[in-house]
Amino acid sequence: MESNGIISMPYLVMIVTATIIGTLARALTIKQDYRQYPSHPNGYLIHFVTGALAATLGAFIVPTLMSKNFVAVTFLSLAIQQFREVRKTERESLRDLEGTEYTIRGDSYIDGIAKTFEARNYFALLVAFATSVTMQLLNLSDWSEVAAGSLAGLLLFVLLRRFTSGKQVKHIATITQGKIEIKGSELYVDGLMVTNTAGEDEAKKFFLEEGLAAVIYPREPHLRIVLEHFGQRQAMLFEATRAIGKKRYCFQNLMDERVIIVLVPIVYNFELLKETILNTPLLESVKKTNRLLNANVMGGKYK
Repeated sequence: MESNGIISMPYLVMIVTATIIGTLARALTIKQDYRQYPSHPNGYLIHFVTGALAATLGAFIVPTLMSKNFVAVTFLSLAIQQFREVRKTERESLRDLEGTEYTIRGDSYIDGIAKTFEARNYFALLVAFATSVTMQLLNLSDWSEVAAGSLAGLLLFVLLRRFTSGKQVKHIATITQGKIEIKGSELYVDGLMVTNTAGEDEAKKFFLEEGLAAVIYPREPHLRIVLEHFGQRQAMLFEATRAIGKKRYCFQNLMDERVIIVLVPIVYNFELLKETILNTPLLESVKKTNRLLNANVMGGKYK
């Protein structure tokens, strides 16, 4: 920056390039997937704008440091703290919607979603910062700097995506379709009792004619720790009902080392139900390291 406060052309090119690349990184992470969130144009706009602001902050760090404008750097650090409000706002918004869904997401799932949206704003900031640093260090011709800075920023974006990408239920479990039977007031799936509240004639008719049951098996015995966690089961149930709807009754249970989900859906499609459950993210609150999940560590034994 020049002494008269006007941004010089090289710094202007750096700021604009870094802002664009950082915003692009945020835009690439805004997608409507099987979870259908965000699902409305307003949701896209909110996250895109906050990502663009984060990218702008990252783009200005290098020029302010080079001009020894440490007051501006302090302001940037304070502004970054405001992105923590994104997590809080997202958490409150999702909790407000709990009563309108087929089933609730649960606090564990909501917390994971809120942290994800906060982290993605830092994607934009870090990518923009990496772009501007690269352009400053190389000191090439204008277009060469732009190309090199953009490449460095996008490379960092790929690395961050890989580092922060989580696993899904399909990495720890398999699913088969269960056979629904009703004996008296008890509902069975593959011979295992799920509930004893299916005694009404209407319930029996719904389950026998339109019911779907998914039986979820952990790939390894120790993975039951994750699969049988209440928050993880609630997340799977939420995604299942979000994908195929819930016309009536919905139950989940733990039986004989298996998780069973049975419901009367609006859309009768077991393959869609299976795929949705398999793609449900593993929640951060229930993740464990491989060392701690190793059944042989310190003589640990799973029964």
